[in-house]
Amino acid sequence: MGDVSARLPHRGAPDAPRQATSSPARPRWPGARHYAALDLGTNNCRLLIARPQGDGFAVVDAFSRIVRLGEGLAATGRLSDVAMDRTVAALRICAEKLKRREVTLARSVATEACRRASNGAAFVRRVFDETGIHLDIITAEEEARLAVLGCHALLEPGDGPALVFDIGGGSTELVLLDATGPVPRVLDWHSAPWGVVSLTESLGSGKSAPMTSGAYDRMRSCVAESFAPFAKRLPPADGLRRLLGTSGTVTTLASVHLGLPTYDRSQVDGLIVPAQSMLAVSRQLAGMTLAERGQVPCIGTERADLVVAGCAILESILALWPAERLGIADRGIREGILRRLMAGTR
Repeated sequence: MGDVSARLPHRGAPDAPRQATSSPARPRWPGARHYAALDLGTNNCRLLIARPQGDGFAVVDAFSRIVRLGEGLAATGRLSDVAMDRTVAALRICAEKLKRREVTLARSVATEACRRASNGAAFVRRVFDETGIHLDIITAEEEARLAVLGCHALLEPGDGPALVFDIGGGSTELVLLDATGPVPRVLDWHSAPWGVVSLTESLGSGKSAPMTSGAYDRMRSCVAESFAPFAKRLPPADGLRRLLGTSGTVTTLASVHLGLPTYDRSQVDGLIVPAQSMLAVSRQLAGMTLAERGQVPCIGTERADLVVAGCAILESILALWPAERLGIADRGIREGILRRLMAGTR
């Protein structure tokens, strides 16, 4: 299936984790050698450590682990002890990396799970006490803006508004941009309370095939309803509708589309895929049982239960903004944080 895809020029951004990416300004602190950005989401914990390089930066270390911090949150309204323990264990590894790399400036953020949980603030205090990492619980709006800042360079050239989306574990952010200038301007944004974890826990179908059980249609309907206020505000688009996605969902589906035996960031980040091909992959996965999805390369047992919810959200986005092609970004919040740090802002 990969022969119909295109690759977007990276415009100075990385093809691989250790190559340079663009930054809006040179660092204002010439003595600051290493910067770090940590993104703790509902499903994943991700760390990126980089050093200034020219007008951009080079990644020197990274960490990513599925922690499922928001597991059970939809039912209880709280972060569970087991989920918090898993997450703290991952954050201890991050703290060790920060110390070993002698990071001078860092920012660590937490998103929907900590925003929504009644014990989110208490968990942030625990993390600081046990790891020394201070987590900022950021708003949905800041989450969306950081994601855009980190990935907008991968937007296709063109006129008219563009839509950037981030499918998370507990929420999905949609950002409408005026991308005609060198720095995109946010025209409108929307945060829906459905991500791969929250949607799976609310409407998942267990081990059966979501397509045949009706769970997939219920997911799509639920997401479409949450997008409705934003849909009413969207302007009519003339010509090319530009669409860019940043999340584990789109990178995973792009990997399946390409038929990769294992995930390869250099082949995925910056890829442009026909929207119909991504829809076909989504429908294919939704028609499989849990066990069958677990056998698909780049999905495996770790993502098999959550990927269908991501497919339903993506299909709803493509119905909302029917683009012919979809840009894929394996970058987002962490890169946005690093850009801000290196520009001298938070």
